[in-house]
Amino acid sequence: MPRPIRIEYANAYYHVMNRGCARQKIFHSAEYFDAFLKTMEEAHTRLGVQVLSYCLMSNHYHLLVKTPEANLGRAMRHINGVYTQRYNRLKKTDGSLFRGRYKAILVEEDTYQLHLSRYIHLNPLEAKMVSKPEDYFWSSYPAYLGHCKPPDWLYCHEIYAQLGVKSRFKAKYKAFVELGVDEEIKQFYGKGNIRPYLGSEAFRDWIYKHRKTEDEDVTKEALSCLRPGLDEITVRVCEVFGVDKNSILTGRRGFAENNIPRWVAMYLCRDIGGHKLSHIAEHFGLKRIGSISNTIGRLNAHMEEDKKLARTVANIRSGYDT
Repeated sequence: MPRPIRIEYANAYYHVMNRGCARQKIFHSAEYFDAFLKTMEEAHTRLGVQVLSYCLMSNHYHLLVKTPEANLGRAMRHINGVYTQRYNRLKKTDGSLFRGRYKAILVEEDTYQLHLSRYIHLNPLEAKMVSKPEDYFWSSYPAYLGHCKPPDWLYCHEIYAQLGVKSRFKAKYKAFVELGVDEEIKQFYGKGNIRPYLGSEAFRDWIYKHRKTEDEDVTKEALSCLRPGLDEITVRVCEVFGVDKNSILTGRRGFAENNIPRWVAMYLCRDIGGHKLSHIAEHFGLKRIGSISNTIGRLNAHMEEDKKLARTVANIRSGYDT
């Protein structure tokens, strides 16, 4: 069958869902939930994805996300792919975890995000898993109410802004959620075949004209505008460590000492630049992309022992944080 149309553009909003194969559990304990949350943190750090709300159920998940860099497909390949690897390691198994490709509903800007967050947060209550939605730990709702500190990748303020109030956001959001899911959202998700967008007819016309298949290269322009390039990161690392650019770009074969600046540059090109491993390998003259993960693993081990190095890398990162 042909691939479904995926529509990607800068600052798009999506309600993303996926379920385990044959409705099997995809989360068995806190370890599994934490592993999934870690993949979302990585998608934010490396690819700029902003999570507005989430709910992780036993055999499926719901995410409301914003993609400033028009890269939903790439972000979800990371989230689903990396979590599957972590799941298999924890479960000591192998093979596919999810039933197939994720479902993504494109959401009209500044219209349905507030109502969708309520729908997502009420899932555990609808499933009779809890008597109050704030009692369900594996959703963003406790963070919205101030019961725990929200992670850096959770963007509560966009939802609060749609309440149309100037104070007491947490209490007023709680009151809004307790009103229950509105009829329009119920009808939308109650249909057998959910259309790929949630919004007005004008929004439907706009996205139809701008539709792109996921396989088309639609993210390069946005990525180049918002993310530092390979060369820019390399030059910055040279400045911080006081080394020559060529010493970073060329591997030191036969040398016993570790080329820490080169390792740092590779790490930042992946995590801050969000560049593909194949492009990073080419930039640093590597024959195998697997060498990048091995190198970053060694760097992480060094940073665990050398706090000064860890602070230096964190300072470089902070210069690119937005």
